[in-house]
Amino acid sequence: MLEQKMQFRFALPAGALALLAFIAGCHVGPAYNPPAPPAITALNFKESTVNFQDPAGWKVASPSDAMLRGNWWEVFNEPELNALEDQLNINNQNIKQYFQNYMEARATISQARAQYWPTISTAPSVEGTRSSGNQVISSAASTGKTTSLWEIPLDLSWTPDLWGKIRNEVNEAKYVSQVSAADLQLEKLTEQASLAQYFFEIRGQDKLQQILNETIKSDQEALDAAQGSYDVGVGDFISVVEAKATVDSVRATAINVALLRAQYEHAIAMLIGKIPTDFSISVKPMIYNAPAIPTGVPSQLLERRPDVAAAERTLAEENAVVGIGYAAYYPNVTITASGGTESALLSHLFDLASGFWTVGGNATETIFNHGLYTAQIHQYEATYNADLAAYRQSVLNAFQQVEDALAGTRIYSQQILQQQDAVAASQQYLDLEQERFKAGVDPFVDVTLAQNTLLTNQETLNAIQIDEMTSAVQLVQALGGGWSKADLPTPDQVGAKTTNADYALQK
Repeated sequence: MLEQKMQFRFALPAGALALLAFIAGCHVGPAYNPPAPPAITALNFKESTVNFQDPAGWKVASPSDAMLRGNWWEVFNEPELNALEDQLNINNQNIKQYFQNYMEARATISQARAQYWPTISTAPSVEGTRSSGNQVISSAASTGKTTSLWEIPLDLSWTPDLWGKIRNEVNEAKYVSQVSAADLQLEKLTEQASLAQYFFEIRGQDKLQQILNETIKSDQEALDAAQGSYDVGVGDFISVVEAKATVDSVRATAINVALLRAQYEHAIAMLIGKIPTDFSISVKPMIYNAPAIPTGVPSQLLERRPDVAAAERTLAEENAVVGIGYAAYYPNVTITASGGTESALLSHLFDLASGFWTVGGNATETIFNHGLYTAQIHQYEATYNADLAAYRQSVLNAFQQVEDALAGTRIYSQQILQQQDAVAASQQYLDLEQERFKAGVDPFVDVTLAQNTLLTNQETLNAIQIDEMTSAVQLVQALGGGWSKADLPTPDQVGAKTTNADYALQK
């Protein structure tokens, strides 16, 4: 590639400085206009409306203008969960990492802003010289003389922001910081939601363990009865074998429950920043009913999602990059100055007569680079358009996730009602079969079949109840938790000087 730069130096009169100050108000590159949100005409989310039209369903969602705010997990009214979430917000290492990423992004704003100002440097020096006394010179009085030179120079270099390149770089850094702030909130929400889901999974495993323990007790009683009948010559041995196979199978399943519970417990320990060896959650078999989640209205959703906010701020960032690219077409003007004091005697170093200075400047402009800048602009514009598509996709994802979670809470709540009927019918079926076996009407294999049917329906009901609770957490997460775009720091706020409170948070 052939490239040539023209360069000149000149003295800067006051008029030239005024001209530079005027030009510095120029700004090249496209103005940023946030993308228009999609037209949302629905008053409520579709799946939420379906839920309320069905009188058999539970009110697991509340379509209204009300929204969750702050500590969203408190809607589940579980003090132990609240305490764990408080520990997570303080000790979670992933959240700390994202916070440091945010502080790092804020530091780049100051770095970019530093380009507004001149760079001033100094290099004080002292030098002593003694000439030879055997030099052949015209004046013998100069031979063997010792001289010193004391110097304190100052060098200044300044590239004024004539075309807005630095302004765009500062804005880009601010938008990057806003993206980082939104990413931090998204990470918080993700970790908080994971903790809540793991917590309800553990309580579900505790309930399953209770179901299996009660089943083992009941099956053991049936085995004892079959063994007693066989011992007195009334029953047959196959009934004993069937009863033993049933109770052994349930015991094996009960042992396996501890594995999944332990894994969820270890995951919670990691989330709250503790070593799993030193952490445990007490066993509490519990059945939860999903609370009514205030969903707000669809038009509010985009203001509540940190990922959508991050996608929009990324667009602003890329728009600033396009502006930086356009500034490359214009010449760079650099003003330089140097001065200071120098003297052979330290006592006269700061005398007025010891001062010296020079002022100058240069301008550089690329004459030919075979379309490099144009190609870069096309690259930046393509990146912007790709991020625009990513923003629109994040909007679609947001609505999909809310509708999916609403459908889950609605369908699981209806399924629970049906499954509860199935459990009740299975219990009645087992009771009748046990009576018929005792009366000698049916073989023991029918009792075994009834036992397995009841256990299967109980396990299914417990699994659906867990799914409903985790789906309720997913709904809160899809709605953005308690976050709002109003909580996102503005460009001026992220660009403000870091305070002692910020440093305290870092620690």
